[in-house]
Amino acid sequence: QVRLLESGGGSAQAGGSLRLTCTTNRDTRWHYYMAWFRQAPGQEREAVASMYPLGGQTYYADSAQGRFTISQDRAKSALYLDVNTLTPGDSAMYYCAAADHRGSGPLATASYQHWGQGTQVTVSS
Repeated sequence: QVRLLESGGGSAQAGGSLRLTCTTNRDTRWHYYMAWFRQAPGQEREAVASMYPLGGQTYYADSAQGRFTISQDRAKSALYLDVNTLTPGDSAMYYCAAADHRGSGPLATASYQHWGQGTQVTVSS
């Protein structure tokens, strides 16, 4: 059974930075894709960034280009999301997800079978 556990959320000031961490009970390379999604109240869950752990390729949503960086630490079975220049619009629940196969592509919600419980990020101005 795949387990994903997010950490690193909390309250932050606009303009600041934070790092979210997702730890998994499997080697990250076991998953076809690993990704970060976010969901704000009243909005649909949206992809932020994804990675093909075996090869290291990364994929970003258009809205995430430039301020978000996804990375992995295979030794720690960890996936990271670094966010810079935070804005109140980044406030959301952030979820880690893992895909067993290619599915509909790296940024499609339907591609992911395994989800963490989420970590809340709240950015104040």
